[in-house]
Amino acid sequence: MPPAKKRARTYDSAKIRAAVLAQFGNVRDGVRTLSEEQLALPAHLGEWTVRDLAAHLGAAVESVSRNLDRPEPATRELALLDWPFATAARAGAIADAGRELAERNQDLDALYADAERRITERLAAAPDGRLLATRTGSMTLADHLVTRTVELVVHTDDLNRAVPGLDIPYDRQALAACTRLLADAIAVKAPGASTEVRIPPYAVVQCVEGPRHTRGTPPNVVETDPLTWIRLATGRTLWKAALDDAKVSASGERADLGALLPLMR
Repeated sequence: MPPAKKRARTYDSAKIRAAVLAQFGNVRDGVRTLSEEQLALPAHLGEWTVRDLAAHLGAAVESVSRNLDRPEPATRELALLDWPFATAARAGAIADAGRELAERNQDLDALYADAERRITERLAAAPDGRLLATRTGSMTLADHLVTRTVELVVHTDDLNRAVPGLDIPYDRQALAACTRLLADAIAVKAPGASTEVRIPPYAVVQCVEGPRHTRGTPPNVVETDPLTWIRLATGRTLWKAALDDAKVSASGERADLGALLPLMR
């Protein structure tokens, strides 16, 4: 796991809390419209169906209240920028848990309603610095909530792509936080200042070793939109495919990020 030497940016706690609830509400509204035939469609995430994916999203939000119910760990193990690189080790267990949760909870709206009620109640009295014993390691509540924006936005995109005609909207603050965390992650994985990665309107970061850019137009520039960046960072889209489809522009000899992606799975 790459060390998180880059200083994590600051996130507005009130906005992140509101963003998690807003995006979960968007997901709940969208999933509520799905038929049994649509829920049985492949999610294109291993063996998961759309139902499995939807159940996983309920669990992703429920993890906040579940961890707040558990004893507080003594020490912090993960900084926010460690998290993207710590998820791969849990991928298999998470996949199994998603299928089991879907089997146990055929009424997804009831699952979502309970998760929404519990997180709303528990967050009301929980301080940002409260440590949580998450699956990837102990971290602060504030940091864990930022990771929930990634889970919600990434899997909202998965749902929209898996179900023809589904168009769950993205809360702006959730999309911004997800984009920024995954942008900062590449600066952790490939520290440097020779390449500028631009993801308007949410993020600009510098990465990759080489001559440092100080003024004017950077010699190495990568630019793309938020959803394309999120898909590249999580392995949903390959670098070459994004270039071929003109979803990303890359100029300069150090602008090829293909070997650095994905950042998390």
